[in-house]
Amino acid sequence: MEGSEAVPRVGVVVFVIKENTVLLGKRRSSIGDSTFAAPGGHLEFGESWEECAARELKEETGLDIDNIEFLTVTNNILLEEAKPSHYVTIFMRTIMADPCQIPQTLEPNKCDGWDWYHWNDLPKPLFRPLETLVLSGFNPFPAPEI
Repeated sequence: MEGSEAVPRVGVVVFVIKENTVLLGKRRSSIGDSTFAAPGGHLEFGESWEECAARELKEETGLDIDNIEFLTVTNNILLEEAKPSHYVTIFMRTIMADPCQIPQTLEPNKCDGWDWYHWNDLPKPLFRPLETLVLSGFNPFPAPEI
C-alpha cells in the first residue's frame, strides 16, 4: 500500500434494532463484496459518530431513528481484500422513530437490499468487521432489565 491509501479510515456502523432482529444488507463494494453488513459508512470531517450514523442510515435506507448510542469499536486490517484497507469501525445502536417504516434500498450500487435477521441466525458470509464482532461474543441488544 502506498500514499494516502496507507492510512486507516474510520467507519461508523449502525445496528438498527427491531424487536429481536437487526437490519443487514448484502454489500456491493470493492471491500467486502457479497458479504452481509449493517448500514454505515465513512466518518466525515467534523462529524460526530451519532451524526454520521444518522446520515448514513438515512442515505442508505431512508429510515428515521431515535435514541442512537455508542456500543463498541473494532480495529480491522483487511489485507486479503482486492483493495487492502485498515478500518477503525465504530458500532452504534438505534431504533426506528416509526416502527412501521420499511427500509428502502436507496444505494443499489452499494447494497442488494435490506432485511431483518435474528442475531443468533445471521446470514453468511458476514462483512469482516461484523464477523469479528460476532465471533467475539458481542451482542448488540440491550441487556434485559431486572
